[in-house]
Amino acid sequence: MSQKNETPILILSLLITVGLIAGGFWWFTRKTDLTINQVSKPQSTTPSSNITKSEPSSKTFASVQDVPTGLFNYGGSTSWAPIRLIVDSALQAGRPEFRMRYVEPNTGTPGTGTGIQALIDGKLAFAQSSRPILDEELSRAKQRGFSLQQIPVAIDGLAVAVNPNLPVPGLTIDQLRSIYSGKITNWSQVGGPNIPINAYSRRLSDGGTVELFSQDILGGQAFGSNVEFISTTTQALQKVASNLGGIYYASAPEVVPQCSIKPLPLGRTQGQYVPPYQEPFVLPSECPGKRNTLNIEAFQSGNYPITRNLFVVVKQNAQIEERAGTAYANLLLTEQGQELISQAGFVKVR
Repeated sequence: MSQKNETPILILSLLITVGLIAGGFWWFTRKTDLTINQVSKPQSTTPSSNITKSEPSSKTFASVQDVPTGLFNYGGSTSWAPIRLIVDSALQAGRPEFRMRYVEPNTGTPGTGTGIQALIDGKLAFAQSSRPILDEELSRAKQRGFSLQQIPVAIDGLAVAVNPNLPVPGLTIDQLRSIYSGKITNWSQVGGPNIPINAYSRRLSDGGTVELFSQDILGGQAFGSNVEFISTTTQALQKVASNLGGIYYASAPEVVPQCSIKPLPLGRTQGQYVPPYQEPFVLPSECPGKRNTLNIEAFQSGNYPITRNLFVVVKQNAQIEERAGTAYANLLLTEQGQELISQAGFVKVR
């Protein structure tokens, strides 16, 4: 074939090749855009409730989905009082459609046990607890045809209060147990002055804090005959402040910031005491201008020997009560809720 005939064929082949490359490039880029749209489309159209489930650490109250509208009764642990004051009031302002009413029991004193019982009896939509659900409570709920779920939302600890003038550096858990079981009755037995110990407590039926102390510290044994039972933490702290030999235990946020008492460091072994407050210790003479604050690091790490979770107890009955309890827990677990829990004096779980 002559060179003249070959030239048009080469030009035509080149044009076809360029056309194929261009067409392939156009098709490839078209398919790539389609794939990107297919990936990004669900992100903008998927219901927010699904996003909340896959991303449980929502930032604000407003971002929580499936929050029911209505007025919901709740109650329970007295240790939750600072949360009800700071967190729940802010929650009401942020989600006005989710109205909450704190309800005290008709009989008995407010506390974890009476709150969970009221939940089982249908008097509350959800309950606040300062201890895990008991087997007998689960059994009672099952007899009513539903189960109970506990959702941890904060970390708390028990703090021991003594008179600020008592010269005792700390106590071991064994010594604390011996004081409240009646085996140790004088401060001289634990390195202090020769002064009788006046041990105060609320009654076992008064709430989760006492139940936890009885179970975890006393090992289920009875309080000693030397223990004087007081109705409220406020009254007990007043007793300690006016009595050099006084001692009392309560939720750490209720004890640590107080001006009139001294939170006592505790340890698992002699001399290895961990304070429930951040050092340096704020003296009563500096309070209330300055106040002691929680030793958050020791609570989170477990170095402080008496820590616990605070729970929202939810009735799993596939009704609006379950939605309300779950929504309340989800609201507290947002970044906004956790920050407010910290402001209330508790330790974040997130």
